[in-house]
Amino acid sequence: MIDLPQAWPRPTRPRPIVIVGAGGIVRTAHLPVYRRLGLPVAGLFDVNAEAAADTARQFGVDTVFLRLEDAAAVPQAVFDLAVPGSEILPTLTRLPAGAAVLIQKPLGEDLGAARRIVALCRERRLVAAVNFQLRFSPGLLALDALVRGGRLGPVVDVDVRLVVHQPWHLWTFLEKSPRLEVLYHSIHYLDAIRLLVGEPEGVYCKAVAHPALPRLRDTRSSIVLDYGDRLRCSLALNHTHHQGPRHRASQLAVEGTEGAALLTLGVNLDYPEGGPDRLEVALDGKAWEDVPLRGSWFIEAFEGPMSNLQRHVTGEDAALVSPVSDALRTMALVEACYASSARGATAIPGVGE
Repeated sequence: MIDLPQAWPRPTRPRPIVIVGAGGIVRTAHLPVYRRLGLPVAGLFDVNAEAAADTARQFGVDTVFLRLEDAAAVPQAVFDLAVPGSEILPTLTRLPAGAAVLIQKPLGEDLGAARRIVALCRERRLVAAVNFQLRFSPGLLALDALVRGGRLGPVVDVDVRLVVHQPWHLWTFLEKSPRLEVLYHSIHYLDAIRLLVGEPEGVYCKAVAHPALPRLRDTRSSIVLDYGDRLRCSLALNHTHHQGPRHRASQLAVEGTEGAALLTLGVNLDYPEGGPDRLEVALDGKAWEDVPLRGSWFIEAFEGPMSNLQRHVTGEDAALVSPVSDALRTMALVEACYASSARGATAIPGVGE
């Protein structure tokens, strides 16, 4: 059995958490994980006070703040911002200088907004990380250890394939978003690829809408990351597969010269219930075998970002795994995807007939 890391260490001196935003991701992931880890939640704030009160009742949170100013006044708090990208910057301006903040991805709605957010974090000395929680999933932690440990040899191929039915209606704010699939979902895979194999030289992308979803922008995309001749990397992403579960797919495959790994991300196959993640590896010329995982992207991955931030502010972790400065590079890659999509393909030359 292959022994690989699958969890981030828990903080031993956790600070109180103040959650800003009380939507679906908080109810399905953040609060269940914090309760499981025994992390103290000082209270909730949401512009929809009724939603905040309902979420607080569901999870036994004693305090619902009626004003953001009251939430921001909690001493030594770690702030968990679970708000849409458009609301990150105005929310950060109202938090105390020097605060610790975990920011829900994406880091704004475009690269310009991301740059302003990073500049504000520096100006106000915020200890800020971005909740790219896929980095912390048991399967991705294990896969990253395989790659960094050289168990696969030099990586020569990375492939992401998604054929799923995404319930976009669960996030009504996305109907107003000029960018959707790459910015709000597949940004996770782009970020994970950066973690595993570094920065691409460029990108080719085509992101398209679907006629059955006229209120939404891009819901499907094809992406090729350019790593020169050393590595082929592609992402085929279809969130509008309505023909049942038989041929659904949700996988990240990494091949090296000495081995390969295939990670199945089960949550996408039936969101939000999903199924378990699965990691299969083929090493040293041997047959494929399963690596038992302690959990999945949903919800075990959400343990890591808050644990890392908490440990960093108390001196237990030397660095943040996903600081805003690194998240800015992922946002730049997303921006390049949309720029490539807008430019269109290379025209096919005439044949002279």
